[in-house]
Amino acid sequence: MTERDGEATNVLPLLDELRIIARNGLTYDGDPHDSYDKERYERILHLVSEWYGKTLKLPPDDVRERLTVEEFGAITPKIGATAAVFDDDSRILLIERADNGKWAVPGGHAMSGEPPTETAVRELREETGFDARIAELVDAYWIDAPDAYGPHGAVTLLYRCEITGGERRTSRESDTVSYRDIENVSVWHGKARRYALDARETWLDS
Repeated sequence: MTERDGEATNVLPLLDELRIIARNGLTYDGDPHDSYDKERYERILHLVSEWYGKTLKLPPDDVRERLTVEEFGAITPKIGATAAVFDDDSRILLIERADNGKWAVPGGHAMSGEPPTETAVRELREETGFDARIAELVDAYWIDAPDAYGPHGAVTLLYRCEITGGERRTSRESDTVSYRDIENVSVWHGKARRYALDARETWLDS
């Protein structure tokens, strides 16, 4: 391997990560609970395409077209993780979503290279302000395609978590953060009620 080949190998992971950030930013542009600056992400994608071209000795326009339209490797379902936390009164920690006013268990998609356990902890912290540790895996759930997140379906891993620190706060994704009795919540987001019931059963059996 030449010195230049080694340099290309070293820079490709950085370009891959920047491409993912740019594509995700453009995907969620305009989403009321996850807004991004479109022009900045377009600029990142342009720079990434240019440097892919230089690294791989391909014309930048060809690289940009490929990276905009296609994914590398097999197209697979999205992976997400959800964090269920209970208090001493068997109430579950929920967020009232900013985009639709429905109640949900904190969670979201895994980032590139991020284990689902870290996703659950990160999403809980971002959406509620609490730090936590994973206590146990509750179950895995299949979300049929097409759905709001794409045409390939999604898999969500539900973890029971225990609070270790932090302070309760809302975020741009959550208008309210509150412990709620499952039976007293009337409007749920997606499969959130099923997640809550399954997690409570696991928690009571632990």
